[in-house]
Amino acid sequence: MKINDIDVLVCNCEGTMAFDNKSLTKLCDGETKNVSQLCRSQLEIFEETAKASDRLLVACTQEAPLFLDAAKGLGANEPELRFCNIREKAGWCAEKPGKASTNLTAKMAALLNEATLDIPETQSISMESSGSLLIIGPADMAIEAAYKIDGWLDVTILVIGPHDAMPPRIMSIPVFHGHIASATGHLGAFQINVNEFQAASPSVRSSIAFTDTSQSGKLECDLILDVRGETPLFTAPEKRDGYFNPDPGNPTAISDALLKLVDLVGTFDKPRYVNYDPAICAYGNSGIIGCTKCIDSCPTGAITPDNDKLSYDPFVCAGCGTCASVCPTGAAKYTLPAGDSLYMRLRALISSYREAGGENPQLLIHDASWGEDMLAVMARSGKGLPSNMMPFSLNSVAQVGLEFLLTAYAYGTENIVLVTDPARFDEMNTVKIEAKLANTVLAGLGYGNNRGEVLDYSDPDALQEHLYALPVSSGLPTNNYLAMGRKRSVLGQALKALYESAPDPVDTIALEPGAPFGAVNIDTDGCTLCLSCVGACPTGALKDNPDQPELSFSETLCVQCGLCRNTCPESVIELEPRLSFKDAALTHQIVKTEKPFECIRCGKEFGTQSTIENMIKKLEGHPLFTAAGGTDRLKMCEDCRVIAIATEDKQPLALGKVPVTRTTEDYLREREELRKEANIAMKEKGLKPDDSS
Repeated sequence: MKINDIDVLVCNCEGTMAFDNKSLTKLCDGETKNVSQLCRSQLEIFEETAKASDRLLVACTQEAPLFLDAAKGLGANEPELRFCNIREKAGWCAEKPGKASTNLTAKMAALLNEATLDIPETQSISMESSGSLLIIGPADMAIEAAYKIDGWLDVTILVIGPHDAMPPRIMSIPVFHGHIASATGHLGAFQINVNEFQAASPSVRSSIAFTDTSQSGKLECDLILDVRGETPLFTAPEKRDGYFNPDPGNPTAISDALLKLVDLVGTFDKPRYVNYDPAICAYGNSGIIGCTKCIDSCPTGAITPDNDKLSYDPFVCAGCGTCASVCPTGAAKYTLPAGDSLYMRLRALISSYREAGGENPQLLIHDASWGEDMLAVMARSGKGLPSNMMPFSLNSVAQVGLEFLLTAYAYGTENIVLVTDPARFDEMNTVKIEAKLANTVLAGLGYGNNRGEVLDYSDPDALQEHLYALPVSSGLPTNNYLAMGRKRSVLGQALKALYESAPDPVDTIALEPGAPFGAVNIDTDGCTLCLSCVGACPTGALKDNPDQPELSFSETLCVQCGLCRNTCPESVIELEPRLSFKDAALTHQIVKTEKPFECIRCGKEFGTQSTIENMIKKLEGHPLFTAAGGTDRLKMCEDCRVIAIATEDKQPLALGKVPVTRTTEDYLREREELRKEANIAMKEKGLKPDDSS
């Protein structure tokens, strides 16, 4: 059997799966071999197929290691192997083994089709660790941990807290004392700034002590084990690669951390999770701040201001995807998977399910770790997933944004359920907002309410019962376009598809503040057409006219970042969150236009009437403009102002009388003249004059 030119082997797992081989064969190219134990008694079928294949998909993940080993034995005939789990995600379910409904067979075909897509690789970054470890904490606990791992890692101890421990007999590990001022970095590049930095004294006997000399210092290391039991050095410490802060009261947790630390030596590749385009970022302009959603939502602090734009640190980024989820412009784009392959997978899954005869498709979005474990438990000990529930695995559920949800609905998904590890449920606040916004859009267009929800069930049975209780909610369109581009482009495609098939195609939908759609309401009477809002707008929603004073606005480009409102010197701009489907929203509409102001001297057009008149009004009472014609210069163009100053002002370039430089002789002469005048006055009064020189 072939799908997308890739050979496919499907096994019914010794007849334990609900599986209709004949019906599945009809949905694919070629013939399907009847296989029930591909990993054991029928392994030769795998080997024969692998020899003749360049690319082979095996519909089993449990025995993937066995198949990989068998393929290596083929030498030059080893094919490119892929694996797909249709057992826990489809075959082990409430339906009887050996048979399968149309929905279930269509679901299997859809899962296989998705697995055969060629997904481009995500760019990665490398982190180097030579094994230098800094252990921070009380002396006794830090020394004990250090000597357990000494020999595998290059250990340094920074004692913080009690230090009444006996020094080691042989001091093979450097020991210091101090107070941490700041900590930065990541796996392979940590830097700890320490105040009152002191080295251990070599002459102490029963209890470790430190030298009297202290200074500020800096410790650089590849790894950190923090057993202080205090506030972690980093936000979201569990997401900071190379940093471990186990509970100091839990010896097992400390031992687990030491085992993990031993393996963190060498070169480690990490996906570059986010692609950032500063050209469309709505963070700031000219020092004025607009949108800060990504900074506010990032749990690790990987996003920091950099003048009017932002800086993304790929080494600190943990890949949760919340920044991409909340970014209104798409400046932050999640790249795992790369390019538009996320929408390729979604389109292949939903479209092939419907083409295979499946009805009422629903989508279960989960992560590749906790979510896969939940599905396995549900399939092994319960009823598994409903036959129309399509599982969709992501690196992080928090990467799901409004554009993904609306695209899924535009493809025909009738309900979307997002599940995540309860321990990471705090990351889902942004996704909840996005899901609520998607529900508002669907309800506004007449598709009904509550088609999407975010769950945090820790009990597989409770999650299973919830999924089986979901109502059938038909009425969504069945589009098959390929969503492409950054966020606004994908959103535009999805909204257009949903609107064209909407039961109630309204003109506008009111949204809550913070939504990435809306209008700007401008008080045109107070607007002076200074166009500062145009310069601040990151998306081009506000635009000027190079030929005349004019301001226009395109609602479909507005992301409600607020930069225009915050920049406006007249404070005449207000935001109105809403979603408009009017044709006028797609193009720039003129908000205000007026004739240019004409120079009163030469008639040249310059500035705008509103700007000049507003300036004159504000400066009329100013002392520098009280003389007759004082504000006339404001009504002149740049050339006529210079001419007026040069021709109308009295001696415009005169500096006045230049003072003569005074010398010592001048001061002596003046003093002699003053003495003579004083003598004359004394003679007149009958006093003896002063004859001294």
